[in-house]
This record gives sequence, C-alpha cells and structure tokens, in this order.
Amino acid sequence: MEYFTAHWYHLSGNDEPRTFYSEIDHKRFEQRKIEIFDDGSFGMAGNGFSFGGTDLGDVPIPSIEEINGDTEFSAGLITADEFEAVWAKYRDYLK
Repeated sequence: MEYFTAHWYHLSGNDEPRTFYSEIDHKRFEQRKIEIFDDGSFGMAGNGFSFGGTDLGDVPIPSIEEINGDTEFSAGLITADEFEAVWAKYRDYLK
C-alpha cells in the first residue's frame, strides 16, 4: 500500500474538498480516502462504505510527480501510521 496527502488550491469555496488523504494499492486504486473541506466538514470512503458524499475513484491515481505537475495541487507521501491516525480521527467523529 502507498499513502499520500494532497492539498487542492482552488477557488470553489466549500463546494470541493481542500485536503485529501488516500490509501492506494499496488495498482494505484484507492482503498480508503478522506476528503476535508474548508469549513471542517469531511467525507470518507472505503471497504464498501461511504460518508459525506465521498466515493473511491474508479481509475488509478496518478503518481505524486504527476499530481504535483498540476499547479493546483501539492501532494506528498505519508506513512501508514500517519494515514491511520487521520483515518481514526475522522472515523471517531462518526461514532
């Protein structure tokens, strides 16, 4: 698995997520994802579950280099532990 976070620099206000966290498999398909909006709201998806309008993508995720090639995005790899900490934080909000 690979884990990354990305920040999207857009002017859409709260209509689109600002920050993403993704867990992707060896074929670069999302397994779990968290989307965070400017107002603090969020969505999550993974393992047959979806919340807040967030769904897993149905195409492979581009490489970090490709994502960063678009000036609207800034992405970087994170550790599994870092992803799990964010996942747990937002999952706990659902309890």
